Amino acid sequence: MEKLGMNEIREKFLSFFESKGHLRLPSFSLVPKNDKSLLLINSGMAPLKPYFTGKETPPSRRVTTCQRCIRTPDIERVGKTARHATFFEMLGNFSFGDYFKKEAIPWAWEFVAEVLKLPVDRLWVTIYEEDDEAFEIWNKIVGLPPERIVRMGKEDNFWEIGTGPCGPCSEIYFDRGEEKGCGKPDCGIGCDDCDRYVEFWNLVFTQFNKDEQGNYHRLPNPNIDTGMGLERIAAIMQGVDTIFDVDVIRGIRDFISDLAEVEYGKDADKDVSIRVITDHIRGITFMISDGILPSNEGRGYVLRRLLRRAARHGKLLGLNDAFLYKVVDSVVENYGGAYPEIIERKDYIKKIIKLEEERFKETVDQGLAILQDYINELKAQGKTVLEGAKAFKLYDTYGFPLDLTKEILQESGITIDEEGYKEELEKQRVRARSSRKEDNSLWEQDIYSTLGDISTKFVGYEVYESEAKVLAIVKDNEVVEQAEAGDDVSIILDVTPFYAESGGQVGDSGVIEEEDTLIKVNDCKKVGNKFIHIGTVERGLISVGDKVVAKIDVSKRKGAARNHTATHLLHKALKEVLGDHVNQSGSLVAYDRLRFDFSHYQAVSKEELKKIEERVNEKIYEQLPVVVEEKNYEDALKEGAVALFTEKYGDKVRVVKIDDYSMELCGGTHVKNTSEIGIFKIVSESAVGAGLRRIEALTGIEAIKYLNEQKEILDRVSETLKAQEKEVVSKIENLQQSLKDKEREIEGLKTKIASILAETLIDSAISVDGVKVIASRVEDYDMEALKTLGDILKDRLKSAAVILASSSKDKALFVGMATKDAVEKGVNMGAVIKETCSIAEGNGGGRAEMAQGTGKNISKVKEALEKAIEIVKGQLKA
Repeated sequence: MEKLGMNEIREKFLSFFESKGHLRLPSFSLVPKNDKSLLLINSGMAPLKPYFTGKETPPSRRVTTCQRCIRTPDIERVGKTARHATFFEMLGNFSFGDYFKKEAIPWAWEFVAEVLKLPVDRLWVTIYEEDDEAFEIWNKIVGLPPERIVRMGKEDNFWEIGTGPCGPCSEIYFDRGEEKGCGKPDCGIGCDDCDRYVEFWNLVFTQFNKDEQGNYHRLPNPNIDTGMGLERIAAIMQGVDTIFDVDVIRGIRDFISDLAEVEYGKDADKDVSIRVITDHIRGITFMISDGILPSNEGRGYVLRRLLRRAARHGKLLGLNDAFLYKVVDSVVENYGGAYPEIIERKDYIKKIIKLEEERFKETVDQGLAILQDYINELKAQGKTVLEGAKAFKLYDTYGFPLDLTKEILQESGITIDEEGYKEELEKQRVRARSSRKEDNSLWEQDIYSTLGDISTKFVGYEVYESEAKVLAIVKDNEVVEQAEAGDDVSIILDVTPFYAESGGQVGDSGVIEEEDTLIKVNDCKKVGNKFIHIGTVERGLISVGDKVVAKIDVSKRKGAARNHTATHLLHKALKEVLGDHVNQSGSLVAYDRLRFDFSHYQAVSKEELKKIEERVNEKIYEQLPVVVEEKNYEDALKEGAVALFTEKYGDKVRVVKIDDYSMELCGGTHVKNTSEIGIFKIVSESAVGAGLRRIEALTGIEAIKYLNEQKEILDRVSETLKAQEKEVVSKIENLQQSLKDKEREIEGLKTKIASILAETLIDSAISVDGVKVIASRVEDYDMEALKTLGDILKDRLKSAAVILASSSKDKALFVGMATKDAVEKGVNMGAVIKETCSIAEGNGGGRAEMAQGTGKNISKVKEALEKAIEIVKGQLKA
């Protein structure tokens, strides 16, 4: 058996199926397109769902891909087992109603036996127990002995998700040898006690449609969907025990070992950390390359979790400073040949990772402070076990692995309630599962998929109106033959000038009309090759087959065109002013405004915004021609055209070139000359995520309206201040300074009043074990004033426990403070305030020396303060 590398296997697979008439498609982005059922692409089939469901027409009825994927359900097992990974590549061949089992099975055997030359005496297959057709093909056509064909039940060899298309599957296994087995007499396919038999290729035969009643109906045009894990087959071909020993992945693993100065294979715990980092950095690199940025929700949270988990394992290896960004070089070196986009985006990827690593370090430092507070509380209470919920909070919020928390606690003789920790962990998993409801509509066809092969020809680049024929009408989510005045409808035409929403540009509005009929179109969307005109029948009757005239709202189209061309100028200007790392992450192009999201690591300064705005306006005033051409995708890139991370392009692309200044791939509508934009005005710049900024801007008449509104505001301010426009700023600054002076004066008076009040409160103090205890209510004090008063009392009493209460807006306020020696004697204000607030029907807490909280029931303040004294007495006498 030849020891083929991962890159060789990938190419052999794709070339083999090309020879069988398949179209090779590049890996799709990890970000699902128009699929809300998935956070991230997790299989080779996932991005091809629109072709399987009929929503879109495939570029070929036979397709082959090597799809990069992310899966996280088994993240805790990554690094601890031989085969688990969060990032992996899935080889697949697919048939959309073309060939079926008689082709798929022999081709699979031909590839593994003749191309890969796997020893056939070590190959086994499983089939669904009722699939006699598959058995006959494996046995009679392929020639596999019956004893090597294992029938298995529905749970193992039948693929279905809720209702919709489903079917049996057949899996191919490799026998790694008796020495890898468990030694049991019945050890065989499906053995749970060993890794002797490795499943590496699953052939799914989608031949049924399951209805709501659970009945299975044969599909007239069944499909083929196969998936072979590239890492698994590479491990088999190279005769290694784990995917981390495979050539490409081993290169990254060894880079990490060298970086940490740790020899792989010498320490089991360190090996786990090296494997975790090796796995996670691959996924991190490709996720950021595909435009995903770290955040606290959705796919951004998955990225942040992988990144922080890898950083934590780096800490366990002694890598205390940011290091993951350095490992990107190794990922690019090993994967760049197959995925050249990560070579182009390497610097951007590294900067995002380094920024997140540095932020994570700050979070860890915060967690250490929290953990120290927990330790102090436990010591003050004479306890030696940390609650599982608190240990979990450190893990979930501050990224502390359980082992790190245990290690720090051991130094203080404290342990963790690990059962409580596991309960909290399980609760989180349940919450995560419930928040992602199973999407049984995964394969359900929308109403437009039932309309067959009808399609719309778009002519809107050339004309604003066109004659057309009504191909279909949808009303109340049902296909109908006609609609009348008052009906909300979606209409499909054979020809349309209406631009359908895409590439950030909103869909056109306008009218569809014939003699006595008028349909007001509010929006236009695209489903597959069908343009959906969404609107209302204003008058008359519209029927399928009618000849109509479709007219767009020209003024709105021109507004969108001005804004779309302006986004291209803005993109280029951002790169010039801020740097080449800037890349578009999203946009909104409406007729009256534009929004542009881009990658950048800090707020754009006012000076930079001014330069960017001036640069765009310079290009508008230079009256640059805007030329649109169709080109071959590869040729366009060679010429320097900018392509977006999140978009997929076909062989032919539309290139929008603004003289020699900007060139981008774009399907939107544009002006003919930059002078048509008129004027460009930035109205805001803000953060929308880690490393992601947003600029909102206006062009043309909307920009002029905005400037006029700003002038009106300035006029009103000048009038109010009784100052000339040029004097407004200095007049406001003088007023602000005057206010600050008054505020300082007021604060001084408050301090004097608090000082006088403190004398009265000191007289009411009781002494417990040498500590002065005060629990008192003061009126009309906010939380900060209570703290100030508490500080004064502490300073004057030297050894004290002070609990103060007040009220604000129907809410009781509580503050508790204790001197250092009082804490050493057992006082814990966190516990005191927590119970005090609960009596007043509220919540509170904090550290042993200072805590605060609120209560909903003001009438309970007296009772709460009395209780506070009791608690403090108990703590001091314990």
